[in-house]
Amino acid sequence: MTVQSGGKTVYGATVGILMLETRFPRIPGDIGNALTWPFPMHYRVVEGATPDLIVRGDARAMRDAFITEAQALVRMGCDGIVTNCGFLSILQDDLKADLGVPVASSSLMQVPLIAQTLPANKRVGILTISKESLTPDHLKGAGVASETPIMGTEGGRCFSQAILDDQYEIDFEACRLDMIDAARALTAEHDNIGAIVLECTNMVPYATDIRVATGLPIYSIYTLVTWFQSALSPRSFAGALNDPR
Repeated sequence: MTVQSGGKTVYGATVGILMLETRFPRIPGDIGNALTWPFPMHYRVVEGATPDLIVRGDARAMRDAFITEAQALVRMGCDGIVTNCGFLSILQDDLKADLGVPVASSSLMQVPLIAQTLPANKRVGILTISKESLTPDHLKGAGVASETPIMGTEGGRCFSQAILDDQYEIDFEACRLDMIDAARALTAEHDNIGAIVLECTNMVPYATDIRVATGLPIYSIYTLVTWFQSALSPRSFAGALNDPR
């Protein structure tokens, strides 16, 4: 029998998600629907952290609450922490300083890397739930250049209002159309967009629709977390040298 060391309460789930306190429905693809993930996840709700407060207000007012819940996830056994709101990039430095494990607070953190993959004449564009609320401090926290093209879904049929007002029922078809309209508006306003990053973690269910509508690569919290998790729990290739294939 191989001797193994302990130190965790729960094993087999390396990533912990800090969740806002919400009641709106979450379909597969959404970060808060556990069926979204091909691997186990830990969840922890930060009480009082509503979408309205975090997006329309200032998440820094709840800094200590986020750190406390993140520390609880680490004690449970998480080797890395992510969040379920792109606007929490404003807490990136605070979280990584206090937790002692890797932290990926926002899908926007992918923007600099994606930019390196694009031709010199192409740029990364961002779709966000609230362009008005996405400040230079949010972009700085994710390492995003201030001149990055941004398009919001405010003023659409349903999406921004339903999420930010934490509505009990959501018309997901209307949300899908909002995503397509916003993506097309982004590419119409900026003709050099080479890829799109979805700021909001509730946008992931519509990534395929946005890809079809624009023809562009679409990045999101899903692409970030699957990459993040793959480093915390690398795929094993043990025995590959003896595989005749």
